[in-house]
This record gives sequence, C-alpha cells and structure tokens, in this order.
Amino acid sequence: MIRIKSSHSRWILFRMLLLFGLLAIALFVSKAFIQDFYFGNQLTTTGMVINAGIIILFMLGCIKIISILLRYSGEESALARFVRQIKKTPEAPGRGVSAQSMIMQRYNMMKSLHEQDVDINHSALAATLVADESTSTGFVRFINNILILTGVFGTIVSLSIALLGASELFESVENIDNMGMVIHGMSAALSTTMTAIVCYVLFGYFYYKLADAQTLLISSVEQVTAYYLVPNFTSNHDRLNQNIGHLVSQLRLAAEGLIATQTSQDAIGATLKHTVNTLDLRVMQMSDDMETIKRLLHEGFRLPADMTLPTKRDEI
Repeated sequence: MIRIKSSHSRWILFRMLLLFGLLAIALFVSKAFIQDFYFGNQLTTTGMVINAGIIILFMLGCIKIISILLRYSGEESALARFVRQIKKTPEAPGRGVSAQSMIMQRYNMMKSLHEQDVDINHSALAATLVADESTSTGFVRFINNILILTGVFGTIVSLSIALLGASELFESVENIDNMGMVIHGMSAALSTTMTAIVCYVLFGYFYYKLADAQTLLISSVEQVTAYYLVPNFTSNHDRLNQNIGHLVSQLRLAAEGLIATQTSQDAIGATLKHTVNTLDLRVMQMSDDMETIKRLLHEGFRLPADMTLPTKRDEI
C-alpha cells in the first residue's frame, strides 16, 4: 500500500513558526542583556555590521526554506488528490490536479512518450526529478555551508581590532584608551561567534527537515509512478517481452516437472523390475517345492514310478 503524507511539509512549517515564536519570546525576555552585549560600549560598528550580516543571511535562508516547503505542501496535496482520482476514474486522473505539479508533469510526459511508442525508462525519469529538485535547494545549501564561516570571519576581524589596540597600547603605555579597543575587539569576536553558532544550529535543523521533506516527496512520486503509471504506459514491445519471459518461465517449470516425472517413472520401473525378479525366484522355489511334494506322495502311497498325479489340466 502507498501512503501519501499530504501534511508533512505543513507540519515542518508549523514547527518553524513555533520555534521562531519561542525565539522571539526569549529575545524579548533577555533584551537588557542583548542591549548591553551587542550595542553597549561599542567603539566601532564592526561587530554590529557582521552580526547584522549573519542575521540577514539566516533570514534569507529561512525565507527560501519556507517558500520551498510551501511548494512541497502543494505538491503533497496534489499527489494525494491524484491518487484518489486515479482510483476513482483511471481514464481522467488529472481532474482537479494542477498541471504544474510534479505528478502531472510526470503523467503528461509518460503519456506523450507512450503515444510516440517510446520505451519509458523509469530510472532516467527519477534521476531527472532528483536533479531538478537539487538545483532548487542550491541557495539553501550555500547558506548552510557559509553561515558558520561568517562567525569565524567576524571573530578574525574582531581579534584583529583587538590586536591593533594592544599593539598601540604597548607602544604608548600612557594611552589607556587603547585598552578599550582591545576589550571592544574581544567583545565583538565573542558576539559574532555566538550569533553565528545560534543561527547555524537553527538553520541546520530547518535545512535537514527540508531535505527530509524533499526525499519523502520524491519517494512518493516514484512510488505512485511505479504502482499506477508504469503498468498503464508500458509499450507493446515491453508487454511482448514480458509475455515471452512469462512463457519461458512456464516452459521451464513444465520441463522441470517432466524431468521430475521421468525420474519418478525410472524409480518405479526399477522397483517393478526388482519385484518381478523376486517373483521369479519365488516361482522357481515353488516349483522345486511341488516336485518335492510329488516325490513324497509317490513314496508315501507307494505308487508306481511311472504313475503321475492328475492335474487340473488333465481333469479338464
């Protein structure tokens, strides 16, 4: 049985919204700490700019994930509707299903190939669908790969500022203001690292959930194709090959049955031969016993030696 999860992507979107809501509540509760940590006593805008860049990348990636999940949710609904329709009316399975959906594009493609009497390669169609969907998540993969690197970049830049302030401090011990630059650089390094780690963890969770939804959707499309579409669009040549293959299998089974029957008959023949030989031995033994009985009767009744006992054949 094919199970179509028509609300898998929808549940992922619901969990994303719930997680964003909890994150917003946490940020609101700790707004005083965030104000002091990110914006308080900042001598330069380096940390704020890098943190803003990390958050912008994170939000752009999340927007892309949400748009893809919304599309997958529509694809799952279209696939479930297609399965229900093809069970009711196999001659018109696309009624009420969007022509731009994956399953309808697959159906129309297989129908066109069948009308042109072209052999349908299901593996090639599946590989094409996987390649197309992989390109749609390219930007999300890019964000997932570079998000943690932005934190490293921010750390390096902030530490460079701290080292610059430290070098100036060593050159002029009286210039205490450079100590503030050192502390500012270390603070910016910590803030950018923390922001990148939090964003990377959240985005990584959403990214892997998107990959699960994509895998499940493609798997469902291929199952429906193999179960409902391939049998309907198999070419006459393929059906002939299938019939020939089935006939060869049946002939092979019949030949194996004949060989088994012949073997059984050979065993029965050997048994009969053994039985006949045993009967011949017993008949010869009975003949010897009859001769012995006749001799004893001649001797017992003192019959003449030339007199023989009557047999049933003689009486007749």
